[in-house]
Amino acid sequence: MAKLDNRQIYQKTLGFSYRRFFWDFLSFLIFVGLMAIGFFVAKNTFNQGLVGLFIGAVIGIVVIAVISRYLAYRAKAGQIAMMTKGITEDSLPTDVIGEGYKIVKERFTTVAAYFAVTGAIKGIFRQIGQGISNAGKMVGGDTGGAIGSGIASAVETVISYLCDCCLGWVFYRKDEKATRATLEGGAIFFKHGKVLLKNVGRIFGFSLLSFLVIAGVFFGLAYLIMLCFRDAFVGLSAELAGNANISDSGASFFSNPNNLMLVCAGIVGVMFWLMIHSVFIRPYILVGVLRNFLNSGINDAPDASDFEAISKKSPKFRKLQESA
Repeated sequence: MAKLDNRQIYQKTLGFSYRRFFWDFLSFLIFVGLMAIGFFVAKNTFNQGLVGLFIGAVIGIVVIAVISRYLAYRAKAGQIAMMTKGITEDSLPTDVIGEGYKIVKERFTTVAAYFAVTGAIKGIFRQIGQGISNAGKMVGGDTGGAIGSGIASAVETVISYLCDCCLGWVFYRKDEKATRATLEGGAIFFKHGKVLLKNVGRIFGFSLLSFLVIAGVFFGLAYLIMLCFRDAFVGLSAELAGNANISDSGASFFSNPNNLMLVCAGIVGVMFWLMIHSVFIRPYILVGVLRNFLNSGINDAPDASDFEAISKKSPKFRKLQESA
């Protein structure tokens, strides 16, 4: 049987990306729609459009949180499960979507079980990131702290990929308890960190390129659309400028509706970049990182000595190990 390469696995699992984008885009429409409704209702009823805008935003965030927690997570987890299967078994079923959802349901019977594992994974890795920042402060005071914080921020981006890789390991170790598999996944990074960190250039290179292209395109489109609703921005800028909680410089800046439209268009550009990058570009990068991660663990699995070494660095790892 021919070996599935990274591109083939990515293409065969794109169905999950389309589903994830649908939920993300729906969330965006709900968020913008609720803010717009809140603004116009409050503006016409109480002449307090800014208050209505804020209330609409809060309601929108709650709705998005529900969608993300109970719907979008299945698509992301299913995609990682199928990527893992394609890498470790060199084959994927005809019904990739159905099989992915089935594996997620078998591995995590409830939504709470899924988030318990992913929460533990993030906690372990982020604790190490904090350790890097603290080490920088100890070495060079404030300057060292700034350097350490900068490194930790970069590590945070890498960590997000490692968390997904660790989840892939949990799917791969389907006959092992999820908690034990989580510990193994964390240990793989610390045992083979140098190999896995070779992906850093690929991660940041693709991320920067996608940001420049995607955010730039949607910034321009959003600004052109906002020009059609200039009157609404004129009213909003006037209300923002007259708000006592805004500094003089802020009031002066936002009193110009063009500036407000530019800021809003920038926010839209970033939001669309986050959506498109996370569901289409990121999975493309993840396949390669995941392959390296899984192969490292399969070829040289972590043992008790690795667990002991990590438990000294991460109290969260030690606590999870004690409960396993």
